[in-house]
Amino acid sequence: MARGTNQSCYFCANDQDVDYKDTGTLNRFINDRGKIIPRRITGNCAIHQRKLTKAVKKSRQLALLPYVKD
Repeated sequence: MARGTNQSCYFCANDQDVDYKDTGTLNRFINDRGKIIPRRITGNCAIHQRKLTKAVKKSRQLALLPYVKD
């Protein structure tokens, strides 16, 4: 499904790549319980959502992001 010029993916629209060290950007895609927000809600494309998931999991492993938020 082509979206045309309307880019709803955050990373495509800002011409930015997913980085596990950028916790400020990753926090946008994590809800208040610490879960990764699904693609249908965030509007990310499939490629960037997969990269985002891997980046969040990697930064959790390195203790940059918490597994569970209070």
